[in-house]
Amino acid sequence: MAVTITAGSFATLTDSTQLSAVSTYLREISVKNDLNGYIQQIGNRVGDKVLRGQRLFTVQTKESKNIGNLINQLDASFQFSGMRKIKSPVTGYITTLNHQAGDYVQEGEALATIADDASFGFTLNLPFEYNDKIRLHQPLTIHLPDGSSLEGRVERRLPQMDSASQTEQIFIKTIPRALPANLMGTVYLTAHSFTGFLLPTASIYSDESKQHFWVFQLTSDSTARKIPVAIGLENGSQTGIATPKFSDSDRFVLDGGYGLGDRVDIRITTQH
Repeated sequence: MAVTITAGSFATLTDSTQLSAVSTYLREISVKNDLNGYIQQIGNRVGDKVLRGQRLFTVQTKESKNIGNLINQLDASFQFSGMRKIKSPVTGYITTLNHQAGDYVQEGEALATIADDASFGFTLNLPFEYNDKIRLHQPLTIHLPDGSSLEGRVERRLPQMDSASQTEQIFIKTIPRALPANLMGTVYLTAHSFTGFLLPTASIYSDESKQHFWVFQLTSDSTARKIPVAIGLENGSQTGIATPKFSDSDRFVLDGGYGLGDRVDIRITTQH
């Protein structure tokens, strides 16, 4: 029987599952007005990045707008304005602006919303069956639609479980980057792994029900014998052999083995 032969090796196989992660800002800060008056200036637009302490609005009280002009006419050196600077409480991105210059605003009224840069990350929807595959501070890579990637670490498990999909929300903290909320990313999570002896999948034979597996191990250059095996993880072209124990010097029939008996005479045509 003409056959092609191959050898195995010791290595680690992994089986990854693809999961979705969505960019999010866990905290959005509402910037509120602290006096009644008119908005004189707006320093930024929606989407702008602002720093903590940066001026966002200049508001002038209604009284100072009238009285201040009169006082300045009487004594220009007094420079009474009644202007109030409203500053950003955090570093982040402006997501909403509720007013424009000239609007009258009351004390406590929301002027803008800022997505806190320090709260940026990705929320991973983790099926509960992979619950034991995630741990706090575990490093994960998030792959973005443009081909780039972000490195992050698991910061917390959010106390929410989707009742329909049975997925748990995992927050992955990343370095802040100018990305919008609700951007879809991909995380490849190692679901299973096998470390041990690997053989090309094509060298492993089975019955039709895939319940019993075997290989043909060479006992010499001209003979091979059938050896039942228990397989571990399969990943494409390679399969892990759980039992029995083999060495990397052993040789096996790669193809031409179906229909052979327990022991067979062979003729090696190719070594893979």
